[in-house]
Amino acid sequence: MTEDWVITARNLTKTYQMGEVQVHALRGVSLKIKRGEVLAIMGPSGSGKSTLMNLLGCLDQPTSGEYTLDGETVSALNDDQLANIRNRKVGFVFQSFNLLPRATALSNVELPLRYSGITEGRQELARVALESVGLGDRVKHRPTELSGGQQQRVAIARALVNNPAIIMADEPTGNLDSRSGREIMELLLNLNKERGTTLIIVTHDPNIAKHTQRVINLRDGLVVEEDGS
Repeated sequence: MTEDWVITARNLTKTYQMGEVQVHALRGVSLKIKRGEVLAIMGPSGSGKSTLMNLLGCLDQPTSGEYTLDGETVSALNDDQLANIRNRKVGFVFQSFNLLPRATALSNVELPLRYSGITEGRQELARVALESVGLGDRVKHRPTELSGGQQQRVAIARALVNNPAIIMADEPTGNLDSRSGREIMELLLNLNKERGTTLIIVTHDPNIAKHTQRVINLRDGLVVEEDGS
């Protein structure tokens, strides 16, 4: 029986031109991620974590190599095609929440549905997503009227609303106090168990990584070790 891989990456490289200098951010990364897996990507600053996240999240294209996401080969798509698959297949949770400050929680969560061209039932889908993260009574609140932990819950609801193949969380507890951080991690892990959504967490924090099933360590643009299953 073959494994159900939601992500397959083969020999991904990414080179940036900085003036006359070439910066090799990734030097040939290969990895596979199972559907429903909880994975951490770790490494020191400059190791290539953010670059790898951008490639896996379809925010950027590799210089070379092949990347398949949920059965679709995306490493040769143009910008419009990349944006389309990103909106359908990937939910993002960022350290800084990235919410529209003047929009309500409901409107923030609706955004991916708007980009997908969904009109019918959009508010109800957003409302259900907010209820799933415990914010059914905060739908009309704006970010300034919410705590940091509540803002991150809105961001998680926004990431979930399109039922993506993967959720990418970049330092999701980095701007939160320890209690709120624990609550957000519990929420993400529970959503993974309930929905089976693949969860990829980019983090510096070993306390976050210990809650995942597998850890990929990067250094100088290469995978140096993998811990876990």
